[in-house]
Amino acid sequence: MSTDSPIKFFSGKASRYVAEDIVNAYGTSLGASNLQVFSDGEFQPSLDETVRGHQIFIIQSTFPPIDNLFELLLMIDAAKRASAYKVNVVLPYYGWARQDRKDKPRVSIGAKLVADLLHASGADRVMTMDLHADQIQGFFNVPVDHVYASALFVDYIKNLNLDDMVIASPDMGGTKRANAYSKFMKCPMVICHKVREKANQVDELRIIGDVEGKNVIIVDDMIDTAGTIKLAADMMMDSGAKSVRAVATHPVLSGPAYDRINESALTEVVVTNSIPLTQKSDKITVLSIGQLFADVIRKVYTHQSISSVFIQSK
Repeated sequence: MSTDSPIKFFSGKASRYVAEDIVNAYGTSLGASNLQVFSDGEFQPSLDETVRGHQIFIIQSTFPPIDNLFELLLMIDAAKRASAYKVNVVLPYYGWARQDRKDKPRVSIGAKLVADLLHASGADRVMTMDLHADQIQGFFNVPVDHVYASALFVDYIKNLNLDDMVIASPDMGGTKRANAYSKFMKCPMVICHKVREKANQVDELRIIGDVEGKNVIIVDDMIDTAGTIKLAADMMMDSGAKSVRAVATHPVLSGPAYDRINESALTEVVVTNSIPLTQKSDKITVLSIGQLFADVIRKVYTHQSISSVFIQSK
């Protein structure tokens, strides 16, 4: 069977809002599905229309709670057992991606475990966006399309028409990402060197580079508790920066994140809708990933190259 096989889209409950963006941009609608919840909390998703012989795209970000991941696994299994031709999993946000290695004794590699679960449940292909580490693609034994939100952010940054702009990495691990933006925007880069004693707590931060008189754009894959970007933005403003903005793909925004953003020196925080916001903030701007994923899905479905949608790929 080829690209002539029919295509259908389904969504998990938590990501229906972004799934609707994607299918609207694609020019179709979501397939009928249902989630039955039993009194003890067990749940059973069902696909309420035929998928036999179809190319299926199931859209679900796997942010907490764990129910979102398990619902996705059950939906994949349901599609395979209903004789779908191919099951393509669209993960705008790949949860557990920060657990990509053994950084201390006797811990799991959660990102690999999730990859194994997706494969075991029957996923034939995975599409995701801005993984915490590019090498997570190697955890899979099926094709992985790794999309970069830089395709959206670069246009947004250009439209700001900022002079004296500088790109900043919030940590040493993000220098590759920041360097790609820096080269594309033809502007300097600075690095924030941070020391953590434990997760979600920054004990020391130093800025490597000059930000005086500059409009700073901090780029990252996600914002969790916002401790790093608040500390970095405040330090940069104290060091003479004109303004500080943050650009991050995934708005995890847990714990005190919203309060920290609102109280910080940040002018603006730009994110995508890969994860839904739980609060409103005048400082947060959300960009839709609908068209970006619709373009990738269309190219994959018609066997075209998707490299044209990548701005930051090296």
